[in-house]
Amino acid sequence: MAIVLGNLLIVVTVQVDAHLLQSPMYYFLSHLSFIDLCLSCVTVPKMLGDFLQQGKTISFPGCLAQIYFLHFLGASEMFLLTVMAYDRYVAICNPLHYLTVMNRQLCFHLVFACWCGGFIHSITQVILVIQLPFCGPNELDNFYCDVPQVIKLACMDTYVVEVLMVSNSGLLSLVCFLVLLFSYAVILITLRTRFRQGRSKALSTCASHLTVVSLIFVLCVFIYLRPFCSFSVDKVFSVFYTVVTPMLNPLIYTLRNTDMKTAMKKLRKKHVASCCHVKE
Repeated sequence: MAIVLGNLLIVVTVQVDAHLLQSPMYYFLSHLSFIDLCLSCVTVPKMLGDFLQQGKTISFPGCLAQIYFLHFLGASEMFLLTVMAYDRYVAICNPLHYLTVMNRQLCFHLVFACWCGGFIHSITQVILVIQLPFCGPNELDNFYCDVPQVIKLACMDTYVVEVLMVSNSGLLSLVCFLVLLFSYAVILITLRTRFRQGRSKALSTCASHLTVVSLIFVLCVFIYLRPFCSFSVDKVFSVFYTVVTPMLNPLIYTLRNTDMKTAMKKLRKKHVASCCHVKE
């Protein structure tokens, strides 16, 4: 409920507030919250359902669906976070041309490219998995289906497939992470020459982004950029990636953001005023 309500509140606030909707940063933020909302729906409902029943099973098509949507939304989120880092780079390093560079059409194309990149990455994962032979025992070592756990169930030597998976998922996470670190390093160097007031606001925004980036990318690099062998902390990291991070993102972006808190207060006042009007 915290994941759904928190992310839904951000999406609604940005869509209702005209000032936020015109800002590229909040336009990307609303898409990020929508992805987190959808990502939590891929694994959390099944996990909660398994808590209430003795036999914890999932069909093979259902397992493939989890893999597809998990990687589709996860990769789209990685690409979107990279785009958000570029947005902050333009806003801080080239503020006079920010709205000209990050115009509405470019923002739409960047978000569309993120979704397309996620689709290509995800469909590649599913195609590689669906061709593997499975002959049992089909017991997954996790609470949801993911490529590393499913590959271990195949009745063949999966070394080549594992290398392809690592080069796909692992390198994708690592490259995006390095690009993000480089962009924020340039931003921090640029901020050294700014006035204190503008610098503190920019640092606050970058700190929020870096917190989210660290939570997501460090976990993904650990899970996917290594041989597919089990570690005791894998399930803990899986819970953080699929449950904790989508729940923390709304808190990170709203509690540290004055514009979001102001817009939410306006939305609450408008809702209270409409309720009073209906009551009268």
